[in-house]
Amino acid sequence: MATKTFINLAVKDLPETRNFFHALGFNFNEQFSNENGACMIISEESYVMLLQEVFFKEFTKNELADARKVTEVLIALSFDSKEEVNSILEKAIELGAKEAREPQDHGFMFARSFHDLDGHIWEIFWMNMSEVPQQ
Repeated sequence: MATKTFINLAVKDLPETRNFFHALGFNFNEQFSNENGACMIISEESYVMLLQEVFFKEFTKNELADARKVTEVLIALSFDSKEEVNSILEKAIELGAKEAREPQDHGFMFARSFHDLDGHIWEIFWMNMSEVPQQ
């Protein structure tokens, strides 16, 4: 079974994208970062590789999706509180992101979503596991 997760995303302007996510509070593993890509740390076991489009194309024969026009993936990250979710979303908007949809409040779970600078959708949420409805 896999022990680490690396999500690869194509980006148009790596320095701008890296600055955007750094300003949101994310750190980078410099050992796996260079002019072609930046390894953004999500957790001890999860990373997002932000790759320049031209470099990303070396890994696939398929045409790259324009995330501003089509949805290729939804990346969901959990946070410790509703306040943290709101704070991150507000900061993302200040940095040039666009809100993807209205806030979703289900009582036990609160979520907000934004399109990053390249159009990728990030859903940030808080969940109280003790209040998740039983099926």
